[in-house]
Amino acid sequence: MTVPEPGTTAVPPPGCPAHVAGGVPPAEAHGGTLPGGLPVGVPLTPLHGSAVADDPHGLYARLRAQYGPVAPIELEPGVESWLVLGYPELLELTRNEALFSKDSRRWRVPAEGRLAADSRLQPMTSWRPTLLNLDGAEHQRLRAAVADTLARVDHRQLRETTEAAADALIDSWGPDGTADLVAQYARRLPLLVFTQLLGLPDEAGAHLIRLISHIADSGPESVRANQEFQTLLVDLVRQRRTTPGADLTSWLLAHPAALTDEEAVHHLVVLMIAGNETTICWTGNTLRLLLTDRRFRATLTGGRLTVADALEEVLWRDPPTQNFPGRWATSDTVLGGQFIARGDMLVLGLAAANADPAAQGPGAHGHASMGHASIGGNRAHLAWGAGKHVCPAQHPARIIVETAVETLLHRLPDLQLAVPPHELAWRPSPWSRALISLPVLYSAFTPPRPPAPERPSAWTPPHMSQTPQTPGAAPGTASGTVSGTVSGTEDPGPSSSTPSDATSTARTPGSAEPARRSWWNSLAGWWSGR
Repeated sequence: MTVPEPGTTAVPPPGCPAHVAGGVPPAEAHGGTLPGGLPVGVPLTPLHGSAVADDPHGLYARLRAQYGPVAPIELEPGVESWLVLGYPELLELTRNEALFSKDSRRWRVPAEGRLAADSRLQPMTSWRPTLLNLDGAEHQRLRAAVADTLARVDHRQLRETTEAAADALIDSWGPDGTADLVAQYARRLPLLVFTQLLGLPDEAGAHLIRLISHIADSGPESVRANQEFQTLLVDLVRQRRTTPGADLTSWLLAHPAALTDEEAVHHLVVLMIAGNETTICWTGNTLRLLLTDRRFRATLTGGRLTVADALEEVLWRDPPTQNFPGRWATSDTVLGGQFIARGDMLVLGLAAANADPAAQGPGAHGHASMGHASIGGNRAHLAWGAGKHVCPAQHPARIIVETAVETLLHRLPDLQLAVPPHELAWRPSPWSRALISLPVLYSAFTPPRPPAPERPSAWTPPHMSQTPQTPGAAPGTASGTVSGTVSGTEDPGPSSSTPSDATSTARTPGSAEPARRSWWNSLAGWWSGR
């Protein structure tokens, strides 16, 4: 990457695909002459609708071939941006806070009056007083509050809670041997856990699912859903100010960072949307991998791989967040050979960067080699982001998803896909990589594991003497670093057929056997309409 000399202004090279001299003329941004002087009739590639849902990997490959590691895109009609596809370029983007800010108030599009008040991009790009939208010392203050709060969650109890909720959902399914693992499992399970973690009423779960889906999809209802969602959390914060409990909301309010009510509400929005949506998509994509990829499922049932390996495979292939907004250029510069003007928005192409040959090692060929990277134990993917803004909630999310998948495989060992793999459809979200449905067949339930000794039903924090993990770092790795190598083994590729072999696996060391809880059964039955 090159930066203009101090006191000078960068000049876009001839034919630069995102700018014309003196800014982007609103009247010409999409028609006649495109930003940067692209020829008439050559539209910007849309990063919305069916284009990004049907074949995102093909879309990213075409953009890389045409423009290189940084490509001009359209987020919605009349709104241009840059998609960072290159692995080294994305690392530079996330680590250079001085040049690429998280503060969306720097964005030129709203400043020029080109972002409608009801734009579907508003919920994902509007500035909020959160760790996602700030830099420097203020970001560190808020990040510490969130990371320390998450560190108070008892991981053993989180496994127990998740497994009990999973068992209750599975038990609520009918006797006909069919289920939709997205609608009836992946979308419901995290909310059963998150409502208890945050101290929300249990009956709020179903409504929260609808609101979060609208926000994450940037759909027609996203603005209304965002307002309603924040109203719900405002009421929760007010309650916990006067009546604290043993939950994430109360711990966040009690942190020495002294968050205001407004800051607390906005951080609960971040935790619920980013944490819940990521968990839903990660669970659904992992189950899809096990049901459609004969190579991986056969290896898993043979005992050489674990569910944890499947989770890493998905983070390389189809990370739950495929694109994420964003960074905003603080001055004119160049990234990946493209001229970037002050105020431009850059979208983190997490899935595209994972597929970058630069991330795959010698002899790799993009998407086909991702499995080797994760199977070999390489966690150098960018599914969690990188730099100072790397996701601080990745370990609790991993516990929830791993437990959800393990429990399902144990209970339904002959699980099979009910439709051909090519008939599976994806949500048209520019941000999330999420299935609309995942219909399956199974013959019978396997009884739940024997109950463990009863534990107190109340959610209680662990002793404060426990050593919290380094915020933002994956277990055993340093945040923002590239480690490990990519192994190369033969990949026979996915198969359209699904074996009927059992898929149960040994549990991760340290996982617990939960007591059966009638409360979960009642809640899951109510949620399923029984």
